[in-house]
Amino acid sequence: MQELDQTVTIGATVPTGFEHTAAEEVQEKLEATARVSKNRGRIYFDITTDKLFKVHQLKSLDNLFVVVKDYDDYQFKTTKEEVQLDWQELATKLPWTNALEVWKLNNSIKKKKGRRKRTNPTKSDQCGNFSTKSTDTVPSDPEELLVDLEALEVKENQRDVSSQPEDDSEEEKHSEIQDQESGVTPLKFRVTCNRAGEKHCFTSNDAARDFGGAVQEFFQWKADMTKFDVEVLLNIHNNEVVVGIALTVESLHRRNITHFGPTTLRSTLAYGMLRLCKPQVSDVIVDPMCGTGAIPLEGVMEWQNSFFLAGDNNGTAVSRSVNNIKHIVKRTHDEGSPSGLPLDIVQWDLCNLPMRSSSVDIIITDMPFGKRMGSKKKNWELYPLCLREMARVCKPGTGKAVLLTQDKKCFLKALLQMEGLWRKSHTVWVNVGGLHAGVFVLKRTAVVFGTTSEDVMEPHTDKDAFECYLIW
Repeated sequence: MQELDQTVTIGATVPTGFEHTAAEEVQEKLEATARVSKNRGRIYFDITTDKLFKVHQLKSLDNLFVVVKDYDDYQFKTTKEEVQLDWQELATKLPWTNALEVWKLNNSIKKKKGRRKRTNPTKSDQCGNFSTKSTDTVPSDPEELLVDLEALEVKENQRDVSSQPEDDSEEEKHSEIQDQESGVTPLKFRVTCNRAGEKHCFTSNDAARDFGGAVQEFFQWKADMTKFDVEVLLNIHNNEVVVGIALTVESLHRRNITHFGPTTLRSTLAYGMLRLCKPQVSDVIVDPMCGTGAIPLEGVMEWQNSFFLAGDNNGTAVSRSVNNIKHIVKRTHDEGSPSGLPLDIVQWDLCNLPMRSSSVDIIITDMPFGKRMGSKKKNWELYPLCLREMARVCKPGTGKAVLLTQDKKCFLKALLQMEGLWRKSHTVWVNVGGLHAGVFVLKRTAVVFGTTSEDVMEPHTDKDAFECYLIW
């Protein structure tokens, strides 16, 4: 085993559009410089393995993997047969040992209990998987899995020294016999390929199958699509190829939410939006359409010196938010942290907020897209009223708003109507569940509410709206 403080390259998937925001967090918390991939939604950074635990605590990252090898300009062959031979040769040349050491260290850090659970992969061309059915059993705790790293190093050395394939075969047979005699259960694995580009003569499934077959032959592992111990990643973007080993079983964005709604925002996306706000000490931050509370929960865990107020007009959504808060409070209490969070949840009419004018520093929310919640038609009435009420409670001159919506046409039209109260600073384009959406960063103008033509609109009332009352 090599020293545990070796330098390795970690790859991470992040919400599309927030790559640079994630890179800023990596620099801030790990003092490492992150590189943004050509393929959107991924970053790479170098760390020493003693910081691996801190990587799992980063709020911007969805999935993690350790890079085995990356190629900036991989020259693919022109036929499927030639590419298949290339995959077979590549599997035997890759420096697997260090990555497998990191994988094993990562298992000891996570201390996962029970089998790894994964959903079946899709059959789309964007994600291919290689596997064969296996009925062998493996230990339920990954820490019990044994990886003979010294044998791997010997095998790599033999590959470089010996040019006779029959010698390699003899060594593999000898290693397999040793495994059987020692009672070591072969690891189960799968290969997942993510491919983007039009100049490839193969599909993702082709690459996963061929490369996976070569990996299986090299390590003598058992292939299993669902109950695998090791997930080998093959990421292809045009001529860029990155081979890695997954370090996360499920996305890190599931860290805070236990009670989900129909349109629950990913915690990593919520965190990215909050970083755009740059919250300061004592800031009052409001989410007027909080849903299940993903944004305020993410905020209160990171910026505990600000005060968060969130609400929704839907009683079920408010109940889900309260339950999510209770879960966080219990978890922090169990970890020995002081009980209580600087956060209140309220049920209210978002167009008649029970707040004083000019009392809020930051407004941040996920607005209804008009898809699964609300409708495009209703948004034409709702958006102007929301922006007007947000302008009323937001501090003139210094207030900010960060608003996420996929209904861009409607939002920009509403913003034009409120141009005396809001100025658009910039827009971050993101992918939300396959939908092209925008995070609009607005600045409150210095105009005092009530002195412009936008303020003559009558306050919106809804006969079915709930009365506002404090819940948390």
